[in-house]
Amino acid sequence: MNGDVAVPQKKEPRNEQTSLLRASAVMAAGTVVSRVTGFVRSLVLVWALGTAFFADTFNLANTIPNSLYILIAGGALNAVFVPQLVRAMKNDPDGGVAFAQRLLTLAALVLAGMSVVAVVCAPLLVRAYSGAAMNAPANRPYFDLAVTFAWYCLPQIFFYGLYVILGQMLNARGRFGPMMWSPILNNIVSILVFVAFIVVSDADTPQEITGAQILLLGLGSTLGIAVQALVLLPVLRSAGFRLRPRFDFRGGGIGKSGRLAIWTVGFVLVNQVWFIVATRLTTAVSAQALERFGHDSGYGLTPYLNAYLILMLPHAVITVSIVAALLPRMSRSAAEGDNGAVRDDLSYGLRLTAVAIIPASVAFLALGADMTTALFFFLHGGGDTSARFMGYVLMGFALGLIGFSSHHIVLRGFYAYEDTRTPVFVQIGVVLVGIVCAVIAYSVLPVQWKTVGIAASYGLGYWIGFLGSLVVLRRRMGGVDGRRLFSTYARAGGAALIPGALAYALARLVTAGLGDSPLVELLAVAVGGVVLLGGYLVLARLFAVREIAELLGLLRARLGRSAA
Repeated sequence: MNGDVAVPQKKEPRNEQTSLLRASAVMAAGTVVSRVTGFVRSLVLVWALGTAFFADTFNLANTIPNSLYILIAGGALNAVFVPQLVRAMKNDPDGGVAFAQRLLTLAALVLAGMSVVAVVCAPLLVRAYSGAAMNAPANRPYFDLAVTFAWYCLPQIFFYGLYVILGQMLNARGRFGPMMWSPILNNIVSILVFVAFIVVSDADTPQEITGAQILLLGLGSTLGIAVQALVLLPVLRSAGFRLRPRFDFRGGGIGKSGRLAIWTVGFVLVNQVWFIVATRLTTAVSAQALERFGHDSGYGLTPYLNAYLILMLPHAVITVSIVAALLPRMSRSAAEGDNGAVRDDLSYGLRLTAVAIIPASVAFLALGADMTTALFFFLHGGGDTSARFMGYVLMGFALGLIGFSSHHIVLRGFYAYEDTRTPVFVQIGVVLVGIVCAVIAYSVLPVQWKTVGIAASYGLGYWIGFLGSLVVLRRRMGGVDGRRLFSTYARAGGAALIPGALAYALARLVTAGLGDSPLVELLAVAVGGVVLLGGYLVLARLFAVREIAELLGLLRARLGRSAA
């Protein structure tokens, strides 16, 4: 991470930087709308089911399909086949059309088979993800309800995979927007489904919910994922791709991709070990709270998932958008043997991400409890502590947000070189650190704080992963622009922490002086947010954080074109 290796600094090509920023901005705009509608979806779901053990049954069943998809196929499709598609488009006489057709056919067959097997094994999957707590005799109605939800939700595996492969085929053709915008349709469908559930049901226990209401929630959620995927088909056709099944897999380049995918599957397998541990631990927290306090307290899985959803907003808007535009460029440079270009792109992506993610992380730490109280208090009524507790979980997650996003980008440096093996060993360290810390937190903390400790453990593991992977990649490329990276992180961190502390103090003054109500919490967030953002922009300018000016310049240019 240091600058000891004397590497000539190439000047970053302005047209390529502008292209990256523009592509990222298009995707970020779609991601913002998607995440906002997704958050509205989360709010309506909390309104419909609450945040306690009863809500855990649906949230667990609705999360398992995405988890299984990522576990078995998602990593391979995302990380391996994008570079392969780029190379096929560049080197194959037909522009990679035949390769893409074979890939789409094979992926559809594998995903369909996975979905069928998953539905058959629904009880085993729910038991694996929830642990013994939900399956205990006293909690058996919750387990049975989760299994029923899973039967309706598990076909989502097929549509998750279809969405990703179609979206990545569009990305490889320079069409970045549709993949970021189509989830909005899923969110709209889900919101309508949850509103319909609110109208027809006020159930808050497994005994009170009817079969028709279970069907509405389960199939309605699957319908949203199906719409999200299928809407990309006409877009891909309009991009000039012929949707034709091909079964001549042998000798068509799929074998090489499959060999690369083996290590990527290993990576996501290791990563999903953490998710399974987290769901089992937080579900056990819900069961403990129900037993100890005699009511559904909302200290477990559902607050964990909702806090994680909020945490992922800046990551999805900034990091994922930049990575999606950056990976094809890095893959082309790596294929041409231009390590300097890969290094410059990686450094630029890390720095551009850091100047946006660092203040977001500080905002969650300073104002997290105020944010969730203002957002969720309305749905639960006065005096409900579950909204504020969700903010504490968010604050635990926020400790690792910078490390998580940075690690996400550094791994793409390995994937650009078609190195899917090294990230597996890096991720083993990430997961081991996270699991050990999470188990310790679960063992020693009171019930009310166990989930907060588990969330903090997640971030600590990713800090270890980011620093470790950066060291390994530095040897591969002969340097990682470490001095400039450290300088940017340090200056942006200082520019955010100072106004962040002031924002926290002002928020506490507002709530202490005006009392405890959702409007007061909203005012505290507004006051603290203005101070944090304004102070960060001023100090970033004083501290010469150049990337801030580039982001703001692009934003002004886009706003100007939109107004025109």
